[in-house]
Amino acid sequence: MHLKSVRILQEKFPTADWYPFNLSVFQKTKSIPFPKPVTFFIGENGSGKSTLLRAIAMACGIHIWENTDRTRFQHNPYENDFHKAVAAEWAGASVPGSFFSSQLFQHFAEILDGWAHADPGMLEYFGGKSLLKQSHGQSLLSFFTARTRIKGLYLLDEPETALSPKNQIRLLQILVREAASGRAQFIIASHSPILLSCPESSILSFDCSPVRPLEYEETEQYQVYKDFLNNRNSYLDHIRPFRA
Repeated sequence: MHLKSVRILQEKFPTADWYPFNLSVFQKTKSIPFPKPVTFFIGENGSGKSTLLRAIAMACGIHIWENTDRTRFQHNPYENDFHKAVAAEWAGASVPGSFFSSQLFQHFAEILDGWAHADPGMLEYFGGKSLLKQSHGQSLLSFFTARTRIKGLYLLDEPETALSPKNQIRLLQILVREAASGRAQFIIASHSPILLSCPESSILSFDCSPVRPLEYEETEQYQVYKDFLNNRNSYLDHIRPFRA
């Protein structure tokens, strides 16, 4: 492992009333260990898993390719402060890393395209052509295939969002291959039962306070998908047809 654990320093919380500091999971979780090369964060939307993933990136000095030209209806003055209450513990020397979110990937691809005008050879690293000229799913897999061959810490925020089930399996193969190589360590926020099946991985639920490890078959993602596929007609019987 590159990153051994992170500690959540409640004594550094600037408030207990604003997100994310008002979440019970962060108020009650002292430390999160990473004993395996692949760790999944799972939980409902708003449970804090993606927020912690971003805070880990910032605490580890990993740049987030974020487009800051956005406005909000209501400003949260503490939105970007969570990393100040997160401490990273490395197993040895720190390693470089990369943060991925499908929401931010377009911004990165546009920046890369601009760089390629000055140095077209940069695109060889991503399959020889612009990420903007590939489908979204193809460009994501080109990025993952190339980037994860470098020793480092990889933080992925719901990478399955733009991937078909078949391409999720391809990403799963990348995770297994690179984790086995010893080069890469992954921390992934995900809802995908395909990715969560990764062997020799750790699954942590943010729906519990404090964070609690689960077996694959215990996860809601596995149970709901399995039950739906086995009892599809029963589910559909309870869904009223849409009528214009």
